[in-house]
Amino acid sequence: MLTIHFLGTGTSQGVPIIGSNHPVCLSNNEKDKRLRVSVLLEWEQYRFVIDCGPDFRAQMLRVDCDHLDGVLFTHEHADHTAGLDDIRPFYFKQGNIPFYAHARVIENLKKRFEYILSDENKYPGAPSVHLNEISETPFTIGNKEVIPIPVLHNQLMVLGFRIDDFAYLTDVKTIPEPSQEKLKNLDVLVLNCLRIEPHASHLNLEEALQLVEQLQPKRTYFTHISHLLGFHDEVSQSLPENVFLAYDTLTITSF
Repeated sequence: MLTIHFLGTGTSQGVPIIGSNHPVCLSNNEKDKRLRVSVLLEWEQYRFVIDCGPDFRAQMLRVDCDHLDGVLFTHEHADHTAGLDDIRPFYFKQGNIPFYAHARVIENLKKRFEYILSDENKYPGAPSVHLNEISETPFTIGNKEVIPIPVLHNQLMVLGFRIDDFAYLTDVKTIPEPSQEKLKNLDVLVLNCLRIEPHASHLNLEEALQLVEQLQPKRTYFTHISHLLGFHDEVSQSLPENVFLAYDTLTITSF
């Protein structure tokens, strides 16, 4: 059994957006308050995070996470990587933290976090990591196989991940046919759903629902949600059976 903790379900600015007077941003419903998108995966003694955004510290404190076996990166954008420095408490306790990322993402992180990832200019006291380059070939974390799922974020290749009958896809606009083949017979699909109106690099509600109809997972949870999708409770009531809006602190299981 795989346990999935939704650490954040918001888009790149989070919800509420700084300074916004939009009704969703002013909502008092905790399910309308969304940190940047990430999940913690837990099984047996293992704990892995997908993406490490700017809210990583707050998210780890909120789930009371005392160890971390590694971080999987979908892509290099700041809302998925900017919390990298906050792995320090895990490094001080455990040693080098394994990272799993595409070669392009690794090169980007080496430039942006040179003081951590440089062999020559590493800053004293900075955390250290063990870099694992991944592509489309399945790899192992803990005792489970991970199947990378290449998708397109506009024209940028982003990796989703399938573990057992669970798949996590964020920042998706289109899914090539070979990747759709890897998404059959899912128990749980987590999929981005940004807003009502179309967007150049993210699925909107209509497109996300069309993909769910094509892929036919048993359950789907939408994430990477902006304030422009609407109020959590209202949108939830409009969704088909077995399609749900994820929210921060939600915990589910996949078999």
